Amino acid sequence: MEDPFNPMEEAPSSPTSSDMESIGSSVIPIINRLQDIFAPFGGLSKIKLPQVAVVGSQSSGKSSVLEALVGRDFLPRGSDICTRRPLVLQLEHRPIRSENDDKREWGEFLHLPRKRFYDFSAIRREIQAETEREAGVNRGVSDKQIRLKISSPNVLNVTLVDLPGITKVPVGDQPSDIEARIRTMIMSYIKHETCIILAVSPANSDLATSDALQMARTADPAGMRTIGVITKLDIMDRGTDARKFLLGKVVPLRLGYIGVVNRSQEDINQNQSIAEALAYEENFFWNRPVYHGLSDRCGIPQLAKKLNQILEQHIRAALPELKAELKSQMVSVVKELRTCGEVNESKAEQEAVLLNILTKYCEAFSSWVDGKNQDMSTTELSGGARIHYIFQSLFVKSLEEVDPCDDLTDEDIRTAIQNATGPRSALFVPEVPFEVLIRRQIARLLEPSLQCLRFVYDELIKIGRGCESIEMQRFPVLRKRVDEVLGKFLRDGVKPAERMIGNIIEMEMDYMNTSHPNFIGGSKAVELAIQQLRSSKDGMDMEKSTGSVKGQKSRAIFAKSVTNGVSAEQGIRPQLNNDKPISAGNTSGRAWGISSIIGGTISRMPSGESVASKPFSESFHDVEHVPTMIQLREPPAILRPLETQSEEEAVEIVVTKLLLRSYYDIVRKNIEDYVPKAIMHFLVNNTKRGLLCTFIQKLYRENLFEEMLREHEEVVVKRKRTREIFQVLQQALQMLEEVESDVASRSSNSSPGTDIATGLPKIPGLSSSFHSTSNGDVNFSYT
Repeated sequence: MEDPFNPMEEAPSSPTSSDMESIGSSVIPIINRLQDIFAPFGGLSKIKLPQVAVVGSQSSGKSSVLEALVGRDFLPRGSDICTRRPLVLQLEHRPIRSENDDKREWGEFLHLPRKRFYDFSAIRREIQAETEREAGVNRGVSDKQIRLKISSPNVLNVTLVDLPGITKVPVGDQPSDIEARIRTMIMSYIKHETCIILAVSPANSDLATSDALQMARTADPAGMRTIGVITKLDIMDRGTDARKFLLGKVVPLRLGYIGVVNRSQEDINQNQSIAEALAYEENFFWNRPVYHGLSDRCGIPQLAKKLNQILEQHIRAALPELKAELKSQMVSVVKELRTCGEVNESKAEQEAVLLNILTKYCEAFSSWVDGKNQDMSTTELSGGARIHYIFQSLFVKSLEEVDPCDDLTDEDIRTAIQNATGPRSALFVPEVPFEVLIRRQIARLLEPSLQCLRFVYDELIKIGRGCESIEMQRFPVLRKRVDEVLGKFLRDGVKPAERMIGNIIEMEMDYMNTSHPNFIGGSKAVELAIQQLRSSKDGMDMEKSTGSVKGQKSRAIFAKSVTNGVSAEQGIRPQLNNDKPISAGNTSGRAWGISSIIGGTISRMPSGESVASKPFSESFHDVEHVPTMIQLREPPAILRPLETQSEEEAVEIVVTKLLLRSYYDIVRKNIEDYVPKAIMHFLVNNTKRGLLCTFIQKLYRENLFEEMLREHEEVVVKRKRTREIFQVLQQALQMLEEVESDVASRSSNSSPGTDIATGLPKIPGLSSSFHSTSNGDVNFSYT
């Protein structure tokens, strides 16, 4: 016959001190200490330590479960939402060392260090006051934690986070999206793999629709780190029980379920103690035969042991990853600590630091310009490569794309040529318009040359700012003075470079070296001009002449007649009937043109027909017969050449353009060569050579050491905080190493009946990696 179920035998309400000391006595307190020392540092919040998060809907019995685990009433109570801030509850088992130990239990808040609360009602009031300080007095919620440690010889080592209950309808000061906010807050805890989820659901509701289990399923789809807690078993409908729930046949969980009986609100109002509630729970399971075969899944003591062992195993499994994460964080902190530097108090230290900073700055500047910097970018041009780009791709390419005749029309050149001849007609293509026009084009090269200088100056300023070492950034006064000295030094280097560029342009403008071997020359220009005009005119004549015979044209088409003032080409054309002989007064016009250069013939009229051969009296007699006086029109204020352009003028225009382009190319190449040389000599290389000497002369003075090396207040605060974080991480790593050595020693001394990974009693169906039985639940046996 089967022995009757006795919960007191299989699930004692108060484990002995020796049992408690062996369960979770090493790693859980270590994690608690890590949580305490990490809490003040927000930068360490991304290190997720193993913990148990309690999740449930509002009034699901979460607070009753926590109070039962502690054995004391200490949480705020009420019909509305009670938990409005996450409460990190650290249960610390304090073994009784001697008979003189008073066995008193006490609590301590992290925000009130070294203040112990022996009255648990005072703990409740402090939780309420701290909640109202952050979340207000009218049911508001906040995600800022409250950390409470409870030390007692009657608890097991475990750490739980009591999260606000999931609510549907906002009340009081709660926002309209209170449900979404609370779910987001809960998910921020339970989504991490290091978190054990304690999903609390009341037995008098449908487990398949439990909010806690739904959120746990979202964060832990495989159910590998979720423990189900079924509360309020005593108020289920008559004829129903939670056996299927506890066996995991409704919603399977790898870690299984624990069923508990809570105190009702009436019990709380009647001041029923936790001990009385545990006794009631014991009698409840004693009188319900349906639960007799589920001794390891019933009662608060079984929940405490299960939480303790699972958290212990979870922590041990997470230790290697946690240690690696701490080391990674340590490396980042060390780098950040180096940026903060050390405090330099003595004059010798300040002198050495300042000289070292200035020397490294100048070395970095030279390496950036020369392309020898170790931190060279692979995604964009930087340093000296940008200066080379300015010279070749901006300056040279822009000059090569310029046509010197772009801004000169044929009329401009024609006007310049006629202005250069004065009151006479030139025998040759005048040199004066060529020189005037080419000087104008050379002058255009000054602005892009100076612009190139400004671009290089800007690049050197950027290089200087990029050379600031991490150490220099600590000292705002030094950075400012270095920028000022560098800027003045570069501006001083710009002035001689500007003068040199101006002199180069003026040299090119002052003397036209028409003997340059690359210059096309006048004869060659005339020959090319005639060939161009002839080829273009032949093409036009072929289009116009459809079946007509072309007339033979004289090669000396540009020679002018000395006697009648018309060109040879005009002389061979038949005159119209109304044409009149041109008077001798027109001989003041052009008498010689390009024809004299190329050897063209001069057409002469018969001497008998010359007006000059007539006697003066005959000419005067002709004048007397003029019936009216000839009136000349007054010249306009602005005179321009006649619209009709002779072929001689066309040749002159083409010749002038050829000469301009030829000489401009010579000057352009000189400018493209000399301007970058001037910039490199007077600005870039001069800065590399003389910057350090200038820094030492201006900044390296004993009376300026303290001012130059005055740190920003933010750097001082950052150094202090970074050092504290560094010490915390060192302490944490040391503690983890102690835990590892303790685990190793326990593993070597463990008996066959203990779990090798934890040194704890073997749990059938549960290994260090949380394997389950075939029916999806976990079997615990402590008997």
